Order: sequence, then structure tokens, then C-alpha cells
Amino acid sequence: MPQPRKNPGFAAVLSFFIPGLGQIYNGQIMKGIIFIVLASIFGFLTVVLIGYILYPLFWIYNLYDAYNTAREINERYGGYY
Repeated sequence: MPQPRKNPGFAAVLSFFIPGLGQIYNGQIMKGIIFIVLASIFGFLTVVLIGYILYPLFWIYNLYDAYNTAREINERYGGYY
């Protein structure tokens, strides 16, 4: 059964607002849950300042991953959004 096409921009926007949501949209449920948990941990770490470094770095990676995964799904299964 062919994989439905994914919109890379939409995946990135979802991850912009809630880290991990773009991964869930892409069908990577476990990865999305892990990203949500990590984002929460890094958010709490802002209390001890290290979170101010870790959270933005993780957030940028999260956006990059959601966008590129959606692109790869589209390339693998044919068609672009």
C-alpha cells in the first residue's frame, strides 16, 4: 500500500509549535513521542540555565528533521507535495 504524501512545510510548522508533532505527522510515532519528552526535559532545564542552550539547538534540529523526513517519504513513494 503506498505511503500518503507528506507536506514538508506542514511538518515543519507542526514541529515549530510542538517539537515532535511533525515527526508524528510523518508517521514516526515513537520518534515524535521521544522528541516531545526531550523538549519537555530541555524546557525544564532552563531553570539551571543549560536548557537555554540545549532547547534551541534541539528545536532547530526538530524542524530540520520533520521537514527532511517528509521530503524523503515523498521521494521514496513518488510524488511531491
